[in-house]
Amino acid sequence: MSDSSDTVTAALCIIGNEILSGRVQDANLAFLGQGLNEVGVQLREVRVVPDIEDEIVAAVNALRARYTYVFTTGGIGPTHDDITPESVAKAFGRRAVHHPVAYARLEEWYRNNDREFTEARKRMTLMPEGAELVDNAVSIAPGFRVENVFVMAGVPQIMRAMFEAAKPLLRGGKTVRSRTIGTRVVEGVLAGPLGEIQKRFPHSDIGSYPYYGAPGGNGVNLVVRSTDPADLDAAGDAIVAMIRDLGGDVLDDVRG
Repeated sequence: MSDSSDTVTAALCIIGNEILSGRVQDANLAFLGQGLNEVGVQLREVRVVPDIEDEIVAAVNALRARYTYVFTTGGIGPTHDDITPESVAKAFGRRAVHHPVAYARLEEWYRNNDREFTEARKRMTLMPEGAELVDNAVSIAPGFRVENVFVMAGVPQIMRAMFEAAKPLLRGGKTVRSRTIGTRVVEGVLAGPLGEIQKRFPHSDIGSYPYYGAPGGNGVNLVVRSTDPADLDAAGDAIVAMIRDLGGDVLDDVRG
């Protein structure tokens, strides 16, 4: 799909040594990609960076200059390796300070629950000076926004709550729709004519995704993605005709 003036884009920066080591599997990417598309924002890039300040600063600065929005996940907790707030502050050339509203909110919560508001817990209120809070309905500690960068928790349940709070702040564009067409015709046979169809429909993305070991045998899902319903229909119809011309059957034709 080619970019246009009404295309709104985003990038995700996943922060954490635990993701890179394989100890923890990221569970936020699929949710965020789907959630953004629902509001007309296209997720275009994902980076995974370690808990190293310079790496986080470089990634945030590169992504925020290129995309309409940037979302980060991870590194906003109370432990020593939760350095995302300070790193984002450095990326924007701002001081990292205790956000007064977040500080008051957490201080009251811990007091009302007869728990000590320790220095470690106070770290959860550190944010770049001037940041806007992004609340969540799961826990008391908020995320935050600085210009076009949204900083959210890595814990999936909390991240999802923060994203719901961030949604009203997003300016959406056109939503990407998809059409998935299944066949048993193998990729080696499909490749040439499928490439010609892609040339005919440059404003659609066409992908080929083989699968193996299914109950009915191996097959290929051909997926068309476009913001233009007419283009989606035409490209999908061309794929259906191609499969039949090759002597194959269309197993399914699903729109999403």
